[in-house]
Amino acid sequence: MNGPISAAAQALATRVETFVREVVMPYEQDRRLGPHGPSEELVMEMRAKARDAGVLTPHILEDGCHLSQRETALVLQRSGLSPLGPVALNTMAPDEGNMYLLGKIASPEQKDRFLKPLVSGEARSAFFMTEPATEGGAGSDPSMMQTRCVPDGDHWVINGRKAFITGAQGARVGIVMARSDDGACMFLVKLPDPAIRIERVLDTIDSSMPGGHSVVAIENLRVPASQMLGASGEGFAYAQIRLSPARLSHCMRWLGGCIRANEIATAYACRRHAFGKPLIDHEGVGFMLADNLIDLKQAELMIDWCADILDGGALGTAESSMTKVAVSEALMRVADRCVQVMGGTGVSGDTIVEQIFREVRAFRIYDGPTEVHKWSLAKKIKRDSRGGNAA
Repeated sequence: MNGPISAAAQALATRVETFVREVVMPYEQDRRLGPHGPSEELVMEMRAKARDAGVLTPHILEDGCHLSQRETALVLQRSGLSPLGPVALNTMAPDEGNMYLLGKIASPEQKDRFLKPLVSGEARSAFFMTEPATEGGAGSDPSMMQTRCVPDGDHWVINGRKAFITGAQGARVGIVMARSDDGACMFLVKLPDPAIRIERVLDTIDSSMPGGHSVVAIENLRVPASQMLGASGEGFAYAQIRLSPARLSHCMRWLGGCIRANEIATAYACRRHAFGKPLIDHEGVGFMLADNLIDLKQAELMIDWCADILDGGALGTAESSMTKVAVSEALMRVADRCVQVMGGTGVSGDTIVEQIFREVRAFRIYDGPTEVHKWSLAKKIKRDSRGGNAA
């Protein structure tokens, strides 16, 4: 390990957990929650309370530096104890990943204009990369990107369509990926912009992210050259800087969610009786909860291991793929068992368990499906074998 977690980070994580349990969880039945996430009014109301409590954007320090990845894991896990926690505390995707990327790549002027309102929680953002499958666009394979950008004087003109763009509805900052003659590029844009038109917000299995997931048309979007992030043709390299920590952050948040689901299922199994004894005393139920503890601990250790790799300065591409697969699959098992233990109550909206199950099911696809990560790892195994001395 690269060093112990500081006492300050541990104290911060405790404050975050207290805030989520005491302030955020009561919002879970709020009428302003919809199929496409919490309303903007609700988001800003919760963030105002987080700001007053000193826990807004807790993973970024006052001087702009980030907590270490291991410390971030501790904080983001606690924020994830409620699906609304990351929204309230400004640790949610895609904002958390976008803030990380801008902190690494953006110029001072870009940081002042685009990063500052994200860190303050006053604005949300969207990352425009994925494209419609029906048009042969980029999905898990970003090299298939169809969106084009061409220089025009001191501007770039962008045209294309994007799909599954989280938070596009209501976002004020956008990072748009497009392909130039040099390769992939990233552009910072202020939203809304009439050249970026939301065609529809998709109905998806998850419902925690503000703005939902949109299909977007980009038609003759003119962006000043000063708003290109980094250099033309370097977009894929910048995406890799963002993707490894972002994958891990998803793991951190949903570990917290599944810890909460397991708490609820355990309490239910201890108080609900059937066939003359509490459910927990039936081996079939007790063993499921025991398996949950094992999967939760393994997920925690994988996150900590990958965080340590990133803290050591490595890009962590393979390690984050391994962690994303292991954690998303383990948490899916945990969430599924929680629903099963609770029976009819588990599939109802009477507790948050049903939503956590839906959100974690989507997590197995978002930021790369399990199968794509395994395929990427298999390619690495083949490359490493060619470079070794295996008989």
